[in-house]
Formats: sequence, C-alpha cells, structure tokens
Amino acid sequence: MSSAPDGPGPLDGDIDQQEMIASKKSAVLVDGIVLNGPTTDVKAGEKFVEEACRLIMEEVVLKATDVKEKVCEWQPPEQLRQLLDLEMRDTGEPHDRLLKLCQDVIRFSVKTSHPRFFNQLYAGLDYYSLVARLMTEALNPSVYTYEVSPVFLLVEEAVLKKMIEFIGWKEGDGIFNPGGSVSNMYAMNLARYKYCPDIKEKGMSGLPRFTLFTSAECHYSMKKAASFLGIGTENVCFVETDGRGKMIPEELEKQIWQARKEGAAPFLVCATSGTTVLGAFDPLDEIADICERHGLWLHVDASWGGSALVSRKHRKLLRGIHRADSVAWNPHKMLMAGVQCCALLVKDKSDLLKKCYSAEASYLFQQDKFYDISYDTGDKSIQCSRKPDAFKFWMTWKAVGTLGLEERVNRALALSRYLVEEIKKREGFKLLMEPEYANICFWYIPPSLREMEEGPEFWEKLSLVAPAIKERMMKKGSLMLGYQPHQGKVNFFRQVVISPQVSREDMDFLLDEIDILGRDM
Repeated sequence: MSSAPDGPGPLDGDIDQQEMIASKKSAVLVDGIVLNGPTTDVKAGEKFVEEACRLIMEEVVLKATDVKEKVCEWQPPEQLRQLLDLEMRDTGEPHDRLLKLCQDVIRFSVKTSHPRFFNQLYAGLDYYSLVARLMTEALNPSVYTYEVSPVFLLVEEAVLKKMIEFIGWKEGDGIFNPGGSVSNMYAMNLARYKYCPDIKEKGMSGLPRFTLFTSAECHYSMKKAASFLGIGTENVCFVETDGRGKMIPEELEKQIWQARKEGAAPFLVCATSGTTVLGAFDPLDEIADICERHGLWLHVDASWGGSALVSRKHRKLLRGIHRADSVAWNPHKMLMAGVQCCALLVKDKSDLLKKCYSAEASYLFQQDKFYDISYDTGDKSIQCSRKPDAFKFWMTWKAVGTLGLEERVNRALALSRYLVEEIKKREGFKLLMEPEYANICFWYIPPSLREMEEGPEFWEKLSLVAPAIKERMMKKGSLMLGYQPHQGKVNFFRQVVISPQVSREDMDFLLDEIDILGRDM
C-alpha cells in the first residue's frame, strides 16, 4: 500500500541543483583541484565530432574527389602561415572557430584523393580503408599485446598470412611497420643479426667491415638504414644497372668477390621490385642464385611493385621472389590501403624477428598471463606503441576481394599502356623508355625546341621545361605530376596511375593540360 508524499516532489532542475550542491559538499580536492566527476563537456565534444565528420564527408570524401574541383590551392609558406591561425594560446577556442580551422586545413591541403593527383606512389580514396582508419583512430589501440588489442592482432596475423601466400612461401613471419624505409631497415638489421647474432648484445667492436649490395636504382632508405645501423654509407655497394634500370647480376657477383678480396664481410643483397623513378624490376632468380652461392641474405624491396603479386597477369614481374629471405611490400601504394600501410615479410619461421628485436619488457610481456602469449607480438617490433595498419588493408580486402585488388592492378597498368600509346602519337611528347610497370617517364618538348638539334644547348633548355610547367599546374590547381633529373637525363615527368577513380579522360586531360601550360615556352 503506497502513501502520497507530504508535499510536492522536486522538479528536474531542482534535482540537478541538489546534485551539484551535494557534489560540492562531497568534493575531493588535491593540490586545489576538484577530482569529482569528469571535466570534459561530453555533449559538446560529441557535437563537435559529429559536425567535424559532416565537414569531412562534404569537403574531403565528396568534394576533394570531384574532378571538377582543384587538386590543390597553392599558397607560398609565408602567405599560408598568415591564412592559417597556427598560434596555440593559453585558453581554448570555441568550436565554431575550430570547425573553421578544420575547413581551412582541408582547403589548403593537397587533395591526394583527386583523380588528377599523380605526384607520388600513392593516390585515390578507398572508402573501406577510410572507414577502417576512422574506427582505429576512435578506438585508439596500440598493437603490442593481445590483452589491449585482440581484434587487431588477429587481423594482422590473417593479413600477413595471406601476403606470405602471394609471395609463394609455405610459411613465414612478418610485421607491419611505419613505412617501407623502416621495413628495409628491419631487413638489414635482421640479415646482420642472422650473420652475427652476438652483435645484438656485444655490438660491432672488433668485427670485420660489414658490406651490403644493392642496385644503383635502389630506394634512398638503404643508405639511411646503413647510416642508422652503424654499418656506414661507404659500405653500401651500389651495383650497376642496365639501360632499363635493372641490376646487372654479373656486376653484383664481381662486387661481392671484390669486397671479400678487400677483407670485408658481405652479408646482404637488396634487390628492388619496382624502382621509384623508372619502375624497374631486378632479375630476382639470377640474383637469388648469386646469394645462394655466397651465402648472403636476399631482401627484396617490393614496396612499390609488390602489389603486382595479386595480378595473375602481372605477377611474372616478380618471378623468383619466393627465393627471397625477406620482402618489403606497401599495400598503401597500388592497393590504396591508405598511408601508411607497410609490411615486412620474412621467410624464417624460427622466431628470428623476435630473437633479433626482443627486449623482454616485463611490464608488457609477462610470461604468466592467462592466455596464449604467442599472440603478444609487440616484442618483435622496434616500436612500443604501434598502429593497427593491417586493419585498413584487411577491410579493403574484405570489401573488394582478391579479384577486386587484382582488377585495380590490371586497370592501373592498362591505363598506363593507354597513356604510353597516346604519348607516342602526340607531337612534343617523348618517352624515356617503354615502361615495365605504372611509371610513365617522358619529356614535354615545347614548340620552340622541336626543331633544335639534340645537343648540349637543347638539353640545357629542356631541363627548365618540366619545373616551369610544374609551377604553373600547381598555381592553377589543375593537376599534380612529379618530375626529376635521373642518371644523367635532364628533368622529365614521371606519371603514375594508381587510383581506380582515374579514367581514360584523365589521361587525355593530362597531356592536353601539359601542352596548354607549356606551349609558349
């Protein structure tokens, strides 16, 4: 049996006020700071996230991928510094001001998802990878132990296993790293550890001079890794390449014998599958034969070209890769997993990665945990905190399937072939060479130089053309395309097709726009 209250009940506002009063009465202070309750305005924060996500959807996902929009809105550093409010102040700023800053950041950033962004070895927008990145940024995991990152460790295991199958190994190991440069450094250190395990604890004092061999067209990270690891850049032997940029196996063997004759200790050969500028693929089978004869670790830097492995038509470019001891492969390039997404894959299955890099931090890798500690893979990384980069590739792979990934590679190389044939047809365009991959290298020769003999004066004047056109296209915002001098050749354009959003019309536009921008030079 219930009874009516003696008087009218409190209103909601009265309850809130009473709770605040109670909270103040029971407040706990330490060093003058009230510790009761959260200090974050949760509702305001949630609203800000919601409005920022709407802005990202409108300005990046929709607008920045629109071919009718600019690729970039160029501003020189001094002017951009004034346009952006970069100053950090003592007090926070209102959300409407923060949203305006977000809008400015998007406005003045390069739209790498734009169909006419051809500047680097990554491009385009994969919607599934983007969602995966949003999820991981919100969850904020660190991939070192199963207890704090159970899903993402299992995802990484599954992705590595599948990538290992495409290389052609029956088993192996691996880890995702922050960049192909880091993967190459991992491999270099791993090869040295395999050659001389005592280095991990005793260092290099009193040991012979270690020497490694790589292509003259290799990625510059090989020099950086040698410097970082104390091997020394003078002990990186650059092997001569042929006219297409491929390592010459006979020259490699000559250098190995010469190094041994000079008392050095060769331990590693790094071949390249997809060089940065020319897109060349070293002859892996012949290089593997040499490595086997001399007992050297073979690492293949397939950061750029590794994605051809998912194409039944083009995987022949990497014939012999199954004979490598380690491989670097970046799905964020041709397969569009989103920067950064880079794996080092190792044929060894004896825990060599862990033996080389383990530091056995007892506060993370306790041996008496209640679950299978083999899933605590963080001790085989040089990092402690590590992003779940495999997840965005996994999400894309789940969404489009292996056949969808294969179609991306095939389409990119088909568009590259179309562009090559168009370059051959057009007056004023000249290929450096027939491409092997998606790197299309060519000169634009303006009308004023087309009747000039190809002597020193011609090449000197031609070297000025690509930089001038690049400046014009950046200031106009119509497209972005890289250029460089290379191996004695003056500045030329390097066009790379990656994104499936790119069409034949974009290839035509590229050549038309270069001609428009450069015909008066």
